[in-house]
Amino acid sequence: MNTPPRYRSFRFGIGGVDVVPGADGVSIVKTRQPLDAYPARLTDKLIHWATVDPDRTYMARRDQDGQWRRISYGQALQSARRIGQALLQRGLSAERPLLILSENDLEHAMLVLGCHYAGVPYAPVSSAYSLLSKDYAKLRHAVQLLTPGLIFAAHGEKFAAAVNAVAPEIEFVVTEAPPAGRECTLYAELEATRAGDEVERAFAATGPETIVKFLFTSGSTKMPKAVINTQRMMCSNLQMIVQTFPFLGEEPPILIDWLPWNHTFGANHNVGIVLYNGGTMYIDEGKPTPQGLATTLANLHDISPTVYFNVPVGWEGIAHALEKDQALREKFYSRLRMQFYAGAALAQPVWDKLHATAEATCGERIVMCCGLGMTETSPSALFVADLEVQAGQIGIPTPGMEIKLVPNGDKIEIRYRGPNVTPGYWRAPEQTAEAFDEEGYFRSGDAVRWLDPAHPDRGFMFDGRVAEDFKLYTGTWVSVGPLRALIAHEGAPYLQDAVITGQDRKEIGMLIVPNIERCRQLARLPAEASRAEVLNAAPVRDFFQGVLDRLQSHATGSSNRVTRALVLVDPPSFDRGEITDKGSINQRAVLTHRAALVETLYAGTDPAVLTVQPALSPAH
Repeated sequence: MNTPPRYRSFRFGIGGVDVVPGADGVSIVKTRQPLDAYPARLTDKLIHWATVDPDRTYMARRDQDGQWRRISYGQALQSARRIGQALLQRGLSAERPLLILSENDLEHAMLVLGCHYAGVPYAPVSSAYSLLSKDYAKLRHAVQLLTPGLIFAAHGEKFAAAVNAVAPEIEFVVTEAPPAGRECTLYAELEATRAGDEVERAFAATGPETIVKFLFTSGSTKMPKAVINTQRMMCSNLQMIVQTFPFLGEEPPILIDWLPWNHTFGANHNVGIVLYNGGTMYIDEGKPTPQGLATTLANLHDISPTVYFNVPVGWEGIAHALEKDQALREKFYSRLRMQFYAGAALAQPVWDKLHATAEATCGERIVMCCGLGMTETSPSALFVADLEVQAGQIGIPTPGMEIKLVPNGDKIEIRYRGPNVTPGYWRAPEQTAEAFDEEGYFRSGDAVRWLDPAHPDRGFMFDGRVAEDFKLYTGTWVSVGPLRALIAHEGAPYLQDAVITGQDRKEIGMLIVPNIERCRQLARLPAEASRAEVLNAAPVRDFFQGVLDRLQSHATGSSNRVTRALVLVDPPSFDRGEITDKGSINQRAVLTHRAALVETLYAGTDPAVLTVQPALSPAH
């Protein structure tokens, strides 16, 4: 008889659901726990913690000497009042919000609190809009849609070209390096503003319906939409989270975190958890890349988190490092209560490695949690409330969240209604109307299925996107989400993602998006070797051929049999929308822009043999 694994002490605050069946196969699902009271505005939490423990560290970031520069709750409240006053003096409002271009730092954090205090909305946009894009199309779209009254970027020179291209007349605030030939305001001037009665009156006027921010969705083949985020949305969602994971409210959480604040996971969820529960956020300037991982690991050698959040590719690097580094393991696990991933499915080998390193270090596993949500739900809608979790499991609704299950072909779409759901998209009434059904439920486009239909308390599995699924020529439905998850599992760590092909064709194919750095290591080629050389190397080709062979041998029918594959030499393009702001692959955009490659894929006479894409011409 197998002994069940031992987990570090952990308590979930939710469990069990009520299912109310309706007409035409529709049903409503709620968790049995009601949503407790929550504050009218997140600023009330800032004032509370600044009063209770003004010297407690709210945010910290390494300075140029590598030392942690800290801002306490008391200092943060003072900065919020001063910056809020400066924003009001410039006439900022929902019609003229603050646009933030640069990444996570202390000045960014204080500007956010100033906006909260003064009731001035802000919009953090992906730095890729300014630094990776060549045409600035998405940044220009953001400026035209929002009509900002102020633009901030930490390093003026880095962002000057983008700002000058799309917003030459708007006041530009920088922390350092003001660019030549462009009049700028230094962040220090905002911080030095004397707070007066105006900002206190503005604060008193804020409430649950006050717009906090606009968060841009990734978009598919269209321009991103600006999702309205209100105080009610954020506060209710943070209460949902702490009721699900009570330990967050029992002891101030400690986070070391890199996730970007232009995305709801990094900002609403992670920063929100810290502020709501009086915790401390250490800003990690690393990234889940071969270069950025070293920075993250150095920070984890220094800071022991109580909860750690990452995306699957980041967890892969962390798991590998923990396996090799005993000192890192001891530091990482010393007070860790929960691990959490989001953004995509976590491969089972990574999961197993994390459990193994934890058991070897402290004799017990650390619970790994996940869930489902989106920018429009600010972000959390469902969480897993089990110690034992399997890949793809997404759990049950949070307290206060109602979900509607609507049959859609052979899928079940999940729709949301609750205080954490957005009222709509800014200055986009038609898109807002399309987003909600006749009962006011938000149409997510995500598909789910019961983990165990006979036991609904066990919750749901993610079942892909409704719009991504397609039919083969034979009429057979192909469920793209689960198939991509299977391919990612089979292809780890050299396959980063796969785009599924085959709509209106007889067979399924895939365009392989390789992890080029891992493939370079497999090929044992130097850094100067081209992508084509790496991907045509025999060890790399053999590996991907093996993935294709295994997929064919394990298939149970035409709905999951991948018969052909093509490895992409040219990486997905951000400007073409093939990469989302979160760094994930946009399946529809890749298929749209690489239609010729799909034709090449199906032109092969021997479908069982993998091919490598010839490099695209500059015209592409």
